[in-house]
Parts: sequence; C-alpha cells; structure tokens
Amino acid sequence: MIPSGSSKSVTYDACIVGSGPNGLAAAALLAGKGARVLVLEARGTAGGGMRTQELTLPGFAHDVCSAAHPMGMLSPFLATLPLQDFGLQWCTGAYSAAHPLDGEPSVLLQKSMEKTAAGLGIDARAYTRLLDPFLGEPAGLLADALGPLTRIPKHPFLMARFGLLAIRSASGLGNARFRGERARALLAGCAAHSILPLSFRLTSALGLMFLITGHMANWPVARGGSQSIADALIAYIESLGGEIRLNFPVSDLADIPPARTILFDTSPAQLVQIAGAQLPSYYKKRLSRYRYGPGTFKLDLALDGPIPWRDPETNRASTVHVGGTLDEISAAEAEMWAGKHPERPFVMVVQQSELDPNRAPPGKHTGYAYCHVPAGSPVDMSDAIERQIERFAPGFRQRILARHKMFPSDLEAHNANYIGGAITGGIADLPQAFLRPVARWNPYTTPNPGIFLCSSATPPGGGVHGMCGYYAGLSAARRLGL
Repeated sequence: MIPSGSSKSVTYDACIVGSGPNGLAAAALLAGKGARVLVLEARGTAGGGMRTQELTLPGFAHDVCSAAHPMGMLSPFLATLPLQDFGLQWCTGAYSAAHPLDGEPSVLLQKSMEKTAAGLGIDARAYTRLLDPFLGEPAGLLADALGPLTRIPKHPFLMARFGLLAIRSASGLGNARFRGERARALLAGCAAHSILPLSFRLTSALGLMFLITGHMANWPVARGGSQSIADALIAYIESLGGEIRLNFPVSDLADIPPARTILFDTSPAQLVQIAGAQLPSYYKKRLSRYRYGPGTFKLDLALDGPIPWRDPETNRASTVHVGGTLDEISAAEAEMWAGKHPERPFVMVVQQSELDPNRAPPGKHTGYAYCHVPAGSPVDMSDAIERQIERFAPGFRQRILARHKMFPSDLEAHNANYIGGAITGGIADLPQAFLRPVARWNPYTTPNPGIFLCSSATPPGGGVHGMCGYYAGLSAARRLGL
C-alpha cells in the first residue's frame, strides 16, 4: 500500500520508523501477534530517550535523556513482557523521591503511606485522605489514566474521582488541601514534571500520578543504564522474529522497505516531512498547529563522591526535586513559561549511581540534573543548577570532576523528536493533553489507512511507558487483521 503505486511485493506487515520506547513497544506488540516487523533507526544505537553513554570521563555511565523509570516498571504493557529474561534489571532505593527544604529535613516519598504522611507534619491526615482512595486499585487507575480519551475506563468511578482532582492546578490543589509547606512542596515537585506553570489546570494530574506510583513501588533506575531497557526490548522483539536496522535514516516514504503498514515514532513535524505526500492537506495543516512547548537544559557530572546533601536521607532517594517551596517552584516555572531563565530554577536530580554502583568507578558517582528553559534556549544554566543543588548540599561543587552540558539544540540533535528541547513530545495542557496531536476519534491513525503515529505526540504523552506504541500497535494490528 505504501508508497502508493509501488510495484514491489510486500515484505513486512509493519515497518516502524524510530526506536524510542513507543516504537519498540509497538514492535513488541505486533511481533507478539505474529506480524513480520521491521524497526528503522537513524542512529547507530536504538532507544530514543533510552540511551546511556560515557559523557564525562571513562567509567562514568550517564543516561543521555531519561533516567528514573517508575512508569517503565509499572507500565500496563511493558510490565507484561518478559524483559527480565532479556537482561533488564531494576534497581531501587529506599525512597522514590526526596524534596529538600531550607532549614529542615527533606520531604520523603516512600512506598509506605504511613511513613510518608508522618513526615508531613500537620498535613499527615490531609495527605492520607487525598491519596488513600486511589491505592486500593492503583494498577487499574494507572491503566485507565494511560489510555486515550475515547477508551472506556475499566474503573469509571475511580477515574471520575481522580479526574475531579486532576483537572485542577497543582498550586490550587496544594494550597486548598494542605496547610504546611512540606506536603505542598512534595506535590509541587511531582507536578513540575509536567513542564507547565503550576497555576495551569491539569498540572495536578501528573503530580497525583507520580505520588500514586511512589506508593506502588520505589522509583527505579535500570541496572547499567537506561540503554538496558531498549536492549531488552530489542532482544525480545528479535526473539519473536522482528528486525532492527540501525544507521537507517528515513527522509521519504521511498526510503522505507515495502510494508502493509507504517508506524511513526516521530514528531508530527517529521511525519509530515516524510509522509506528507500521502496525507491530505487539511490533516497536515492541523498537525502544523501542534505545540511542542519549552525545552530542557541538562547537566551530567562526574563526581568525586556522593552529593553531600544536608539531610543524608536524601541520598537514599532515586530522584531529588530541587526547588524549595511550592511558591518557589511555581514562580520558577512561570518565569520559564514566559520565556525567562529563573535564577532559582526547578531542578530534577537523579542519583543513579546511589542505586546502581556500577555506573561509576569505585568511590565515585554520576550526577544527573536538568531544568526547564524556553524552547531552543542558548543560555547556559550550569551555574544556576549547581547553585540550587549547593543550596541544599554544601560542598557539592567541590566534588565535581567533569561536566557535560546539553542545550535544547543538543537534545534535539540527539533525538529529533525533542523539537526545541521538548522532552515530553508536546505540551500537555488543555486541550492538547487529550486531543493530541489533533482531535480525532482514534489519535493513532491518520487519514491514510496504512500510516499510524505511535510517538509521545499521541496519548498518553511523554514518558518511558510504551503506552502510545501499545495503542498504536493495536490499531495497526486491527488494520492487518491480526
């Protein structure tokens, strides 16, 4: 069917352009249903945002993009695959997340609701009342929440309860439900993963979802690096007869071997660039209005020891949300959204080598930190990031052996889906969170029945969970009659 008019015989049932978590998830699903699958990757290693390299010094393994993977371990689809049989191992710490505050112990997100609530002071009961209703069937809630809007939820009453809270802004929910700074800060740090001002509606959705996952399991990192997730998926796909071709850039449909269906793990812009001749103009025009959002500045560090957090318990968390109070984080994200570069940015820190000592030479550690910046920003945020960490970890800078910086342009060069450095695949505000990339009953299909979109530009959006690829794969499987 594609490209039209081709006289070549069909070789593959499905060809997937791009090998990020969603492209590989789609390949795994289709190969598991007996389809003959080919994955095409432009770079010399597969994985998209799941890659690991020695970015600073020899022996220091740094995750180039994604680092901690609660959604990877708890993914309703990836969790069903036997990836542990293909080398994937998860490493977890004592806590999912730590949130340092000035002059007091860090707030700790623990698997135990009771222990987490106990660390929130006057808001212990309020926090329990907020989260406890979702912990009776958290896996069901996660499966419903990580699906397209048109899918009928299996737990409608639970989803309705979640939706009433999720539609609110994180700052509004935090100030309404909590009286103290500790619980508000914990919610704010989780909500800031949205890369939106915390005054925006729906920012509470991601905040609540991360809190719920923290009570399901401690957030993990992959042993050996995020590349291990991609490697396990590839090995599984190949065990089913699927094929992966590296160093295979695609700029036109004519580059793609003959296939009955083609799935694009790409941005909407790349879909138009490659397949535009086979798509109607009205659809391409709607895709051109898709908004990608702010970018990211990332700093990787080789360290001469662990980060010297003022509260040593902070070292036992896989992720550290650095930014202070809810008001401080809200102000920083609002400045970023307005095109500015805050002096005190919200900083995401992941401590892989604390959980996986093999990431660095004996006695040494890796450092991973990023902040949100305007799309395509050329501003070096290294000093601002380091000052924020030093604020809660005196002596941190003295432990830095080497630095590696990634500007938004570097992230886009590494992964063409990260347009302007946007690592989530597109803004998740109203209405784009639900109607992505365009308003369409099945967002994974296109007007061409043989072309599908399976990237994070489709629901449920960014993250290493593979659910965009899962649902796109189901759509393609129906097209193939599998």
